[in-house]
Amino acid sequence: MSELATHRLHLTRRALFSQTAHGVGAAALGALLTRDGLGMQMPDALAPLLPHFAPKAKRVIYLLQNGAPSHVDLFDHKPMLKRMHGTQIPDSVAGGKRFSTMTGGQTARPVLGEISHFSRHGRSGATVSDFLPRTAEIADELCFIKSMHTTQVNHAPAITFLMTGGEQAGRPAMGSWLSYGLGSASEELPAFVVMTSRDKEASCGQIFYDFYWGSGFLPSKYQGVKFRGSGDPVLYLSNPEGMSREVRRTMLDGLAELNEMKLKAYGDPEIATRIAQYEMAYRMQSSVPELTDLSKEPQHILDMYGPEVLRQGSYAYNCLMARRLAERGVRFVQLMHAGWDQHRNLNTQLKIQCQDTDAPSAALVKDLKQRGLLEDTLVIWGGEFGRTPFLQGKIEETKQWGRDHHPYAFTVWMAGGGVKAGITHGETDEFGFNVVRDGVHIHDFQATIMHLLGIDHERFTFRFQGRQFRLTDVHGHVVKPVLA
Repeated sequence: MSELATHRLHLTRRALFSQTAHGVGAAALGALLTRDGLGMQMPDALAPLLPHFAPKAKRVIYLLQNGAPSHVDLFDHKPMLKRMHGTQIPDSVAGGKRFSTMTGGQTARPVLGEISHFSRHGRSGATVSDFLPRTAEIADELCFIKSMHTTQVNHAPAITFLMTGGEQAGRPAMGSWLSYGLGSASEELPAFVVMTSRDKEASCGQIFYDFYWGSGFLPSKYQGVKFRGSGDPVLYLSNPEGMSREVRRTMLDGLAELNEMKLKAYGDPEIATRIAQYEMAYRMQSSVPELTDLSKEPQHILDMYGPEVLRQGSYAYNCLMARRLAERGVRFVQLMHAGWDQHRNLNTQLKIQCQDTDAPSAALVKDLKQRGLLEDTLVIWGGEFGRTPFLQGKIEETKQWGRDHHPYAFTVWMAGGGVKAGITHGETDEFGFNVVRDGVHIHDFQATIMHLLGIDHERFTFRFQGRQFRLTDVHGHVVKPVLA
């Protein structure tokens, strides 16, 4: 045998991976080809067999309030704050705790009473601030968790921890995990859609980092698709001038053939992703204009979401879009609204934030319910942590009152999707500072969301760099008392 023939018998590492990966790429391509009658129905070879058990929720709408709403001003009523207003919070409560650099060196920590008025609402008797009158109207639909706690004291790592299960960027977002595990219920829209908005006063400097909805080490086909707040919701959705839909179809068919050749040669799942994304973009050219056409929405529905509902990029507009996306089978809608970071403007900006977000949030729950969608749609409202019961700054400087970041206790609410309605779970101390009963850690919260979608969070893993990763890391317990 010649030396050249002998060499060919020894597969290189590159050739081995290239040839043995063919099956993965072919399986991923199969589902795409099926839609146009070009191949047999094949499952996504990368996706696990889920759900593990019958789900209560089919989809999630996460109303993430970036910057952290003040739990002690909005939901967690603590009369002690009024009684001790202006006096030093006891060291037995706050001593030795870690805060952001804005109050880390502040020696005086005067208690700050709530700046709103609390009332009880509905049969459940839930305490809700008068800053949130529309949310108060749906109190009996809500499950309040007042014992949330986290480990992070700054926004970016706290949001990353909440959405990905890790403090550092690089792990898959919750929506990516669900897209990977459960797939999409729509052929015309992505499984995971993200929309962002911010307060009109631009009082909050929060940045929407792409890794908040990134796919991490999962294939990039599972990352969130961000809808823009102006112009075309997705870049390059419209055909260039002079290009018809037929010409675009021909061009994509040619690209698909070239990409299929590469896929067969290398078996790289990212090539399958490229094919899938080209096809999804083509379908979205038809589905997105219909999705964003609000002309057929009844006026009473538009009025329910508030005066900003027709302004693209507003929180109200995004809430209505979230309902329309849910109707069309989108698995996970991540709606992020910045503006809750009231360090020096609590007396003015908190009420403005509530006015902008209260009616749309409540309208979304009402709208889903009247359409029969709330039962299997999990709606979540909340921030990445809470705000301190003590004042940031000086008590005599009323116009600059504020509250610092507070990871030790905060409140979120959930509705629909298999959670108990009209209940409050967990309790904080008389200052709203520490959790004293039924604490819910971020990983517990993530495990509970997974459970409602029919997923055992301990079994739902992805192997990366020699380790089985999961959303909840190596922690988390399902919060069973909130399950319907």
